[in-house]
Amino acid sequence: MAKALLEALNLQIHYGGIAAVKGISLVVEEGELVCLIGANGAGKTSTLKALARMIPSQGEIHYCNERIEACPGHDLIGKGLALVPEGRGIFARLTVAENLAMGAYHRKDNAGIAADLEHIYGLLPRLKERAAQVAGTLSGGEQQMLAIGRALMGRPRLLLLDEPSMGLAPLMVEKVFEVVRAVAAGGMTILLVEQNARLALEVCSRGYVMESGQITLADTSSALLADSRVRTAYLGE
Repeated sequence: MAKALLEALNLQIHYGGIAAVKGISLVVEEGELVCLIGANGAGKTSTLKALARMIPSQGEIHYCNERIEACPGHDLIGKGLALVPEGRGIFARLTVAENLAMGAYHRKDNAGIAADLEHIYGLLPRLKERAAQVAGTLSGGEQQMLAIGRALMGRPRLLLLDEPSMGLAPLMVEKVFEVVRAVAAGGMTILLVEQNARLALEVCSRGYVMESGQITLADTSSALLADSRVRTAYLGE
């Protein structure tokens, strides 16, 4: 039976006097690919940032049976929790290879790092072709692949993936999501935030719908795809 790898209870996020996230609860079980969908400004990115301890929040966050809301964000990668941020956040002046090496900064197992690098190059062959290229000169899709590859170099147990399709051409979106599917098929647990609701629900097994800082629906992806409220609000039907 699957067990909860990540659980948020009554998560609240404020920016000054504005409540961006209003006491949500969610759970991601070991081995799941779960999505969080909603319109711009719903609080999705704030939720991921809080889970990764990049911004302060109230409420409880449990990860691997440990309370982490007081844990510094930079310590979480060593615990196996990695975030691929919205906008990619690559090191533009470093090469592709240097960016990937930064993903493994906390690791000391040189043989394992070398093996993981070859695995990443196999999964994302474009990065191998561009290994010596300065990352800021890559296309948007290549930068997104690099951001994912860099996170994978940390050998995470849980991957938080924020808006991987944003600003990409349809063909590149398809390629990026092929990688997401492959990573999930390898057993990695993923929580995906994505504005493209149809794509997210087609890839994931379960989903949460977020509106105005609150979770309004939670169900299997097939049920959400068939829900008239989701179809009207997010699928353009």
